[in-house]
Amino acid sequence: MPAYRGRIVRGAAYTVSNKLFDIAPELLIGVAIDVVVRGEGSFVADLFGITDRPQQLTVLAIVTAFVWAMESLTEYLSSRTWRELSQDVEHDLRMDAYRHVQHLELAWFENRASGRLLTILGDDVNQLERFLDVGAQKILLTITNVIAVGAVFAIISPLLAVLAFLPIPVIIGGSLLFQRRLGPRYANVRERAGDLNGLIGGNLGGIATIKAFGAEDAESERVERFSAAYADSNRRAIVFSAAFVPLIRMAILAGFIVTLVVGGNMALDGTLEIGLYSVLVFMTQRLLWPLTDLGETLDLYQRGMASTRRILDLLDAPVAIQPGARALPAPAEGVRPGAVRFADVHFGYRSPDGEPLTPVLRGLDLDVPAGETHAIVGATGAGKSTVVKLLLRLYDADEGSVTVDGVPTTDLSFEALRGAIGYVGQDTFLFDCSIAQNLRYGDPDATDDALRAAAERAEAHDFVSQLPSGYDTEVGERGMRLSGGQRQRLTIARALVRDPEILVLDEATSAVDNETEAAIQRSLARVSRERTTIVIAHRLSTIRHADRIHVMEAGRVAEAGTHDELLALEGRYAALWSVQTGELPTDLGATNA
Repeated sequence: MPAYRGRIVRGAAYTVSNKLFDIAPELLIGVAIDVVVRGEGSFVADLFGITDRPQQLTVLAIVTAFVWAMESLTEYLSSRTWRELSQDVEHDLRMDAYRHVQHLELAWFENRASGRLLTILGDDVNQLERFLDVGAQKILLTITNVIAVGAVFAIISPLLAVLAFLPIPVIIGGSLLFQRRLGPRYANVRERAGDLNGLIGGNLGGIATIKAFGAEDAESERVERFSAAYADSNRRAIVFSAAFVPLIRMAILAGFIVTLVVGGNMALDGTLEIGLYSVLVFMTQRLLWPLTDLGETLDLYQRGMASTRRILDLLDAPVAIQPGARALPAPAEGVRPGAVRFADVHFGYRSPDGEPLTPVLRGLDLDVPAGETHAIVGATGAGKSTVVKLLLRLYDADEGSVTVDGVPTTDLSFEALRGAIGYVGQDTFLFDCSIAQNLRYGDPDATDDALRAAAERAEAHDFVSQLPSGYDTEVGERGMRLSGGQRQRLTIARALVRDPEILVLDEATSAVDNETEAAIQRSLARVSRERTTIVIAHRLSTIRHADRIHVMEAGRVAEAGTHDELLALEGRYAALWSVQTGELPTDLGATNA
């Protein structure tokens, strides 16, 4: 962490200083006892040349006040430095991971569970923050404590130093043993917690369905079973972990008794000063007691390191689709921009382990001249939506080329390519913010007049203006405070705000009622005259006036022409039209998707 090295060093210096000031009062107690017992021959008298005992105690009081003030100051500086560092590391690491994730290709997301990704960006980053906030500081405090107190023991009595340190291997060994035994139990606790949180999250997301089927009691019983399993798992871990500190205390007791008895006999024999003996008695507990936190500190460390490995694995995920560097060429005078061409394009999705699946596109040729409206229809699995994904470079073709205005999409920067495309999908996703903020997703710098103009063209302005807060109305999560038709019109307006050269509509009217569909069709008829429009259609009635209709089958264009031309062919399109108009011959069972 080069960017944080200076702050880490500063925090470590504050922590070490804090521990040194923290153990000083025990030394001062011994010095005070030495003043009372020895008087003119005390350590203070020799150091400051003061023989009067009250004056010695006054000097000692001043030193004690200074030590306590410095201990409080260094504790504040240490705590603040480590906490601010942990927060900054957490923020920077989360943002680095999130930015990296946003640049990963769509296939990466489709092959991984979103819950695992949320765990890495949320809980794993938090685990590292907790270690930096608490664990790192505790490790430094423990190491400094052992070294400083050990030095005091070694200076006063090497024999007592050896005896006092005998319990330390037992404490460390016990901590490691308990940690190893507790690991599987804690893992089970986290697994049960994940099951419980997943169930509750799913139930909250499906609360309308639960209510509709009157399943509140059944779901409460299911949550109770999962919660009980989580509690039982926790109890099994607690039974084992609760025994750790009492056993460590027995080791501390042994060290304390050794110092008390052996050191006491040395004081009685006159080989150890009374003041020094009192210092060692206090220091024994000071030496050993902080080691009871070793198990918790090791737990924080292991969790933090495991989380760090998962975060680094995420950051190491390669970005398979890299942007080009070119911009779209400025159109010549009188030439409209927005020409799209697919030339002999082959493409197939891949399994999570990278193995190719059944090809979706098999030599697709598709030419959409600038300014024209072209529709793509076909059965499920024909590759209609894949065409859109390749155009947006959410995937790259395995073979062939996709060009916009003659430039391969692989050569274009994402800003140039995607900035020229307005996309309206079947999934009408709106963000949990105001209508105006959602519309500005198409152009963050758009004025209020531009938002209104786009909404009017999408036939959304009338219903927006009737809302209590107008364009400042909050739409809720995924836009759930609005109807399906309202959401769809807003997604069209959002695409129009950026005034794209190419408008892509992927099943944009498949989930709305007839009245809303008619309104959307009127708006699309107006806006499509101004730009290239590619329509993935389910209802053939919505694309009958397209300049050209492409019927896809088995990954390639099987038929192409105007509505009337395709009906005259009496082929696949004619069969689809018959299905939707109720004129299906008895020997045709074709369906559309």
